[in-house]
Amino acid sequence: MPSADEFVMDDRWSDLRKYRDMPEIDMSRLYAYRLERLRSALRRAEAAMCVVVGPRSLRYAVDYRTYSLFQHQVPTTYLFIPIEGPLVIHGVYGNPPVVGEARVARPLSFYDGGYELTTAADAFADDVKRYLSEIGSSNRRIAVEGVNPSITQALMQRGLEVIDGVTITEQARMIKSADEVNCIRWAVAVAELGITKMKEALRLGVTELQLWALLNYTNLANNGDWHDGRMLASGPRINPWLQEASYRKVESGDLVGFDTDMVGPFGYFADVSRTFHCGPAKPTRRQKELYGLAVKEVEHNLKLVRPGVSLREFRHNALLLPKEYHQNAYSCLLHGVGMADEYPRINPAFGSPMHYDGTLEVGMVVCVESYVGSVGERDGVKLEQQVLITDDGYELLSMYPLEESLLE
Repeated sequence: MPSADEFVMDDRWSDLRKYRDMPEIDMSRLYAYRLERLRSALRRAEAAMCVVVGPRSLRYAVDYRTYSLFQHQVPTTYLFIPIEGPLVIHGVYGNPPVVGEARVARPLSFYDGGYELTTAADAFADDVKRYLSEIGSSNRRIAVEGVNPSITQALMQRGLEVIDGVTITEQARMIKSADEVNCIRWAVAVAELGITKMKEALRLGVTELQLWALLNYTNLANNGDWHDGRMLASGPRINPWLQEASYRKVESGDLVGFDTDMVGPFGYFADVSRTFHCGPAKPTRRQKELYGLAVKEVEHNLKLVRPGVSLREFRHNALLLPKEYHQNAYSCLLHGVGMADEYPRINPAFGSPMHYDGTLEVGMVVCVESYVGSVGERDGVKLEQQVLITDDGYELLSMYPLEESLLE
């Protein structure tokens, strides 16, 4: 059996295009669809424009991906999106598509602006007013995403009404086009190539970090971006869940669980969880029992996925496992996914309260989750399936098979 390092040193496997054709993706049509989704959300909010700052929103709006993780902590680039008129990006590196003009950016962070953020905010607000005049808009209602309070204050001082831009960008991303779904199919396929190599490398003595590195490497080798976490744990570290990969060496008889949380090719998310068993020891009866419960929960809840079902209805009808599993259960039963974990989110009946209701709709991509492991127990099982909501139910997007040795 090849080792983890041999997969990299003799890499003839990582480019998924060697094994299968990429789905058809019309990039011009994709960009046009996403921009219209943003502008439709602006029209519903009766806002003149949106200031986009978040890296995922920048990727969605104009396919801008430079320094994305840096943008998370030090916002340097921002984009003006009007209901009508040219898009203008500020502080851009390179030339992203579908942008009318690039301009100099004002400092948005302490890293760039230091103690002069208030002065920079005044200049930013003046830029916004000037832009509204340029596009001929008398509407003074604007959406702003993810900026410091001094900018909001400066905008309001100039007579502008500020609303939360997240409601615009999240609403836009909710319903996926056929091109977006094909991007997601490819991202999931890349993740599952990585999962296949993790499974091949699983053996006594391999570390959790080595296994995780194979998934990360596969993503990068296929022009993907990053993982939101390093969620892989084995043996006694699999319970409770949400322990990230460590130097622990896998032992015979261990369960090894992971959640890809992967921002893959084209910026789309592959969110798949599986739990493996490491031989040569055979799975125990208890491990099979836990695995069976997780499969049962996912399969039951998948049957509830169809358009028109309310979030509260789904929660009410979801499978309720025995009380011994409630404390360690996963935080949600279902969540949306696109370029990240997105709206909606459905919590279990015994979990955090639901802060909103809504309806599952055709074109949403969602993940159905399960974690089963009682408090103080060594083992636990994590499973997750990613699906597209269709006219008559759902289409499974995550195709990697379940662990045969753990199925009764």
